[in-house]
Amino acid sequence: MAVNTTVQDTESAAPTTQTRLNRFTLLCALLASTTSILLGFDIGVMSGAALLIKEDMGISSVQEEILVGTLNVFSLIGSLASGKTSDLIGRRYTIVLSAITFLLGALLMGLAPSFPVLLAGRVVAGIGVGYALMIAPLYTAELSPAMNRGLLTSLPEVFITLGILLGYITNYSLTGLPPNINWRIMLGLAAVPAIGIGLGVIAMPESPRWLAMKGRASEAKQVLLRTSSSPEDAELRLQEIVAAVSADDDFRGKGVWKELLLKPTPPVKRMLISAIGINFFMQASGNDAVIYYCPEIFKAAGIHNKKQLFGVNVIMGFAKSSFVLLSALKLDKFGRRPLLLLGSTGMAVSLTGLGVGSMFLHGSTKKPLWAIVLSIVAVCADVSFFSIGLGPITWVYSSEIFPNRLRAQGSSLAISVNRLVSGVVSMTFLSISKKITFAGMFYVLAGIMVVDARKKIRTFSDESTAAIRAFNGGDESVWVVVRMVWRQTEDMWRLMDRVAVITVAF
Repeated sequence: MAVNTTVQDTESAAPTTQTRLNRFTLLCALLASTTSILLGFDIGVMSGAALLIKEDMGISSVQEEILVGTLNVFSLIGSLASGKTSDLIGRRYTIVLSAITFLLGALLMGLAPSFPVLLAGRVVAGIGVGYALMIAPLYTAELSPAMNRGLLTSLPEVFITLGILLGYITNYSLTGLPPNINWRIMLGLAAVPAIGIGLGVIAMPESPRWLAMKGRASEAKQVLLRTSSSPEDAELRLQEIVAAVSADDDFRGKGVWKELLLKPTPPVKRMLISAIGINFFMQASGNDAVIYYCPEIFKAAGIHNKKQLFGVNVIMGFAKSSFVLLSALKLDKFGRRPLLLLGSTGMAVSLTGLGVGSMFLHGSTKKPLWAIVLSIVAVCADVSFFSIGLGPITWVYSSEIFPNRLRAQGSSLAISVNRLVSGVVSMTFLSISKKITFAGMFYVLAGIMVVDARKKIRTFSDESTAAIRAFNGGDESVWVVVRMVWRQTEDMWRLMDRVAVITVAF
């Protein structure tokens, strides 16, 4: 039976007296967010390893796309299963499960004697990544006081970016090894952070929300005493959690999927559309594909030396890391909306510049230096602006937008869409680019971000998320988010139709 959805989520909506960040909370959030380094390392290292695997195994471009995109597609299995799993075994042990699964996948990839075995390793690692992407922001949101939640729940994107940078450096360092060994070591090294994450969980407490949900309020209080600035603050937070759990006492996770998908109330439907929408557009921006295929892009631009190709990646990784740290530190100060607008607008301009550079480089025998420089600067700017806006803020919204009883499954569903769209874009990027050129592809992505930025200027606000989290079905700002998502979707498809017509005309 569905719970009355007009009941306000007291834990999310109630004010808190927290004024400073507890160090133990920060440590736990950092440890939990390190699970995201698994995806980042894979993205970074695979961008170079795919090029080496293609040469060593003689695979086609379509097989390369399948190899790259498989991890993202199958990560949605882990994302979908993670909500129920984390409710059953707890948040901590779900983190351990994600690390073990990814570890097995990394070993399979590093030791793979053939392409099918390599693909199987990508599937297993993908499931582990799916678990990791959902559990990190969920655990952090449940452990953190509301005052610091924006900073702490954006940490997964920080660690994804750090993982990408480590992957780039690994590529650059190992590219000189024999071709049948270098990519194996690159992929096999992913087992190292997985082992570290599994061991790091020992220092982490269980989520106080999960403990209260299981009737272990005394243990939840002990955790809150360690993660709060004072005993009074801990008591206040415990009361909020217990009140929220008590309101859902008949629910206890039974029928969550029914309320989310089969018989959602209007407020739940709006939350779901909003969470899925922002995750969809995060990956429709093409950021993952640009990172994965950056060496292919610059190889087509005339850079054939592998050290130089991977060196461009390292430069891009440092730029991305710098801006994601800046965004994480300023997120709670400036709010979501200004950073989203800055990020989307900057990506639109950067992708346009990348399209211009690629257009002049395509098909020309003499590659103009200015076009190569423009392309390098534009790709670095693109990933940097992504790290300012859509990158970290999507994780914050995904963990904040749902009430507590729906948070695990709702977040897992939204992140599953995120991974599915990322997989589809990654598995079609090269094929579409061959039809309309890299320049055409970048113009399409730039158009999507123009639509995204225009709609955010008109409609997006922090108050809409606060209203949804407060679970007030009659609040007009809820409809603002819904209208934004649907209008963006419609405009995106109209834009794609126009681009297709223009491409055919050329």
